[in-house]
Amino acid sequence: MMWGGGHGIFGGLMMILFWGIVIALIVFAVKWFNDNQGGGNRGKRDALEILRERFASGEIDEKEFDSRRKALEK
Repeated sequence: MMWGGGHGIFGGLMMILFWGIVIALIVFAVKWFNDNQGGGNRGKRDALEILRERFASGEIDEKEFDSRRKALEK
């Protein structure tokens, strides 16, 4: 049985290694791209950030903002 175009088992293993590296590079490139585009934090906002947004939009007043901020910092 001849694998890898006449190079025996070594050629077949090198082909598997080559494609493994290509697939790994593609996976890492997609992960890197998503992390740099904000995909890594999408949907994971912390409570203080949400509280600040609510205060900025006028949903809560300053007194409520301060009390909730103090509760979060405990």
